[in-house]
Parts: sequence; structure tokens; C-alpha cells
Amino acid sequence: MHNLAIALCQKGVVVTGSDDEIFDPAKSRLEKYGLLPKEFGWHPERVTPDLDAVVLGMHARIDNPELLKAQELGLKIYSYPEYLYEQSKDKLRIVVGGSHGKTTTTAMILHVLAHCGIEADYMVGAQLKGFEVMVRLSDTAKVMVIEGDEYLTSPIDRRPKFHLYHPNVAIITGIEWDHINVFPTFDIYREQFCTFIDLIEPQGTLIYCDEDAEVHRVATENRRTDIQKLPYRCPEHKVVNGVTYLITPSSPSSPSSPKTPLKVFGHHNLLNLTAARLACRQVGAYLSSCSHSVATVTDGQFDEAISTFEGASKRLELVKKNDTCAVYKDFAHAPSKLRATIHAMREQYPDRQLVACMELHTFSSLTQEFLQQYAHSMDEADVRCVYFSQHALQLKKLPPLDSEEVRRAFGGDVEVFTDSAAMVAKVKAMEWQNACCGPRPCGANLLMMSSGNFDGIDFNQLANEIL
Repeated sequence: MHNLAIALCQKGVVVTGSDDEIFDPAKSRLEKYGLLPKEFGWHPERVTPDLDAVVLGMHARIDNPELLKAQELGLKIYSYPEYLYEQSKDKLRIVVGGSHGKTTTTAMILHVLAHCGIEADYMVGAQLKGFEVMVRLSDTAKVMVIEGDEYLTSPIDRRPKFHLYHPNVAIITGIEWDHINVFPTFDIYREQFCTFIDLIEPQGTLIYCDEDAEVHRVATENRRTDIQKLPYRCPEHKVVNGVTYLITPSSPSSPSSPKTPLKVFGHHNLLNLTAARLACRQVGAYLSSCSHSVATVTDGQFDEAISTFEGASKRLELVKKNDTCAVYKDFAHAPSKLRATIHAMREQYPDRQLVACMELHTFSSLTQEFLQQYAHSMDEADVRCVYFSQHALQLKKLPPLDSEEVRRAFGGDVEVFTDSAAMVAKVKAMEWQNACCGPRPCGANLLMMSSGNFDGIDFNQLANEIL
């Protein structure tokens, strides 16, 4: 919401807002643009008939006094996704949906378009290098790229957010049950993606991951004949001396001299990259059809651009490294994300010991029924630690979890912690520089995975101590 406020301010719109609490980085960023409220809390007297619109955040309650005042006055009330659609009705809308990979795929598309000098509006769920804010709205861009979240729209609109965007180009990266508090069964969750396909604009395009069985199912079972469907799979690649190289049709076929070195790695990121490539081709075709200039994104341009892509914030993000050790943090929290991220680390650093720590933080992950989905999701790591906070359970009004129950759910040799300091102490006490994976020292890597922050761990300080 604060990114939308900044984007509107940059567009020249007069913006005011309220919240009961505002923390950094939102607080300092709002202050920089003169948008920070003078006092926190709700002030219905500030909601007046001269307002053109009210944009309602997901976490406002249905009895919010400012919302009630806006309804009483008959003001136009938009949810966040409704307002984004309103601002993009006349643009080519690319909407990236899926249980995982949304942020990275969106970021890759934006990175390539910027490299090619193609103006685009956007909404993305993480801070991106080279982009000041996470939302951009303009009157000049012909394209808008939107990260399409399947969570609910607002307290007065219970539709998934990505159902409101009506994409011209829709991407589905993967389908794995999530948001159990909203979608109590997997069938209900999967149905949201079926509806997403039905909402693609006529003559639009569906780009979908054909390696994912559930995505393949919803894409191929859909009977629409007025859209094109573009399946994708992992592209040819090689890992040489800790660097992943993309082998494209224009590159040498010899594995010893692959064409495009990448700064990101992992099977899941190569899938994301391929989805982004197909989306960028659609942008080029669209711009060529609606203007006199030939604006395309060739595969050569895409490869050149993607070779400089460093990833989105907290998505398999390198904290620090030396010659024998690397520390990464990742937003991974769902079972498929754990598997993909751990596998990526194992593939990129096959000769190093891998220590993987994850935090159960989301509502779904802390729910007893959902825990079973994590079975063997960390098996590829050599050392596996799982942390959860009893305080988080209280805040989410969930029943207590038993550490032994969590350990059994994950399976394998997993150590469970309810004190993040104890987990950090274990990690610090381990052998890192001279860790042995066989007859000789090989080094070790640390992977920290959470949609939270392990109760305030300073990742840079931890990395410094380990290195």
C-alpha cells in the first residue's frame, strides 16, 4: 500500500492515508515523500466528500471507522487490485500467477524490458535492484506487468486478487496448496487457477509450466479456443565451476563453451526465466502491432539482459561469501519452495555441505493439518533445522504445536527449535571453513528460509561471524 501511495504521488496525485501502525522501511519511505500521517490511527473526519477515491488495504477490518465513513458518503472505494486494473485498462496486462516464482518471474520481465528501453508500469512483491519503488503507474507506458497474488482482495471483496486483473498475457508458474485459512481444500485452491484462465482477455495468451502436473492439468483441461497456450519447460543449461550457463539455440552446442552465464541459479529459476522469455516475446509482438516503430525483444537481447539479472530481494539472495562458504537467505516457506531452493543450492554447490534452516511462519505452515505437506521437503540438505515461535501461534490464534509433532511431519533427521537464539547458537558452533563431506575438507553453505525473519536475526552479522 505504501508503494502505491508513492507511485500515485510520483504521478502527481494528491495522496493521504491512515494506518494504526507503520514500520520501516515503509515509514521512512513515506516520510521521504511527505506522505507519512502526522499521527497514527483512524480519523473518519478526514474522509470527506471531495475525495475522488478511497483505496482499501487487505488488512483493514470490515468495521474500520474510515471505511464506514467512506461507505456512508457513497465514495468510490477500490480494493488494491481493482485500482491497479483501473490504471491499466488500456495497457497490455501481463499477470504472473502461481504458488511460487511469481516475484522472480515478474522481476525478470521488468529487468529485460528496462534493458531493452521498453517503458512498463508494474506491481511487484519485492524490492528490485534499479527500481525505486514496487509500484509504477503512468499515462505513457503501453504495458503493465503485475504479480498476481491468489490471496483475498479486501475485507469487503473475498475474490482472489489475480481474478481482478483480466490479463492479456497470463502466466502460471506452479500450483501447490497454500493459504489453507482461505482455501480449506486443495481442490478449492486449484479452482482459483481455473478461474484465472477463464478471465484471460479474448485473443490473449496463457504461458504455463508444463513440468508442473497440476498446472498442466488446469491448462490442458481448459476448453477455451480463443486464447493461445504456450507451455514451457526447463531450458538446456550447464553448471561449470559454480556458475550456471544458459545454452540457447544461438549459442555453441559444446558444453565446455556455453553461451550465457547467469547470476541466478537453480532449476526453478531457469523455469522462471523461460516464462519471462515467452512473456517478453508477447510484449515485442504487441508493441510492434500498435506502433509504427518495431519494438521487439529478440532472444539475443533477452539473453544479454538476463545475464545481468541478480534476483529479487530475499529470493535466494546471497548475503555474503568467501572461497569456502556462502550464506543465502530465501523467502521460501511452502513445501515446494523448500524443495526447489534446497535442490538449487545442492546443484550449484555439489561438493559443499549444506546447512538449511527454515521458519514456520505463515498461517498455513503453522496449521497441524498442513504440516504433513512438508514431509521430506528438506531431505537434500545435510543439516536441517526448523524453527517456529509459540508467540506467532498466539498472534494467529492457532493451537500450540508440539516440537516432536513438527519433527515427525518433516521426517528425516530434522532438529526443531522454538528459540531462534538456540538455533543461531547451534549454527555458529558448527565447523564451516573446514567442513568435511568426504575424505577432505570441502567447505559449507548456510541457507536461511522464511517469509519472516526468525524473530529478528541479523543475517549480515550472522554471515560475518560464520565467514
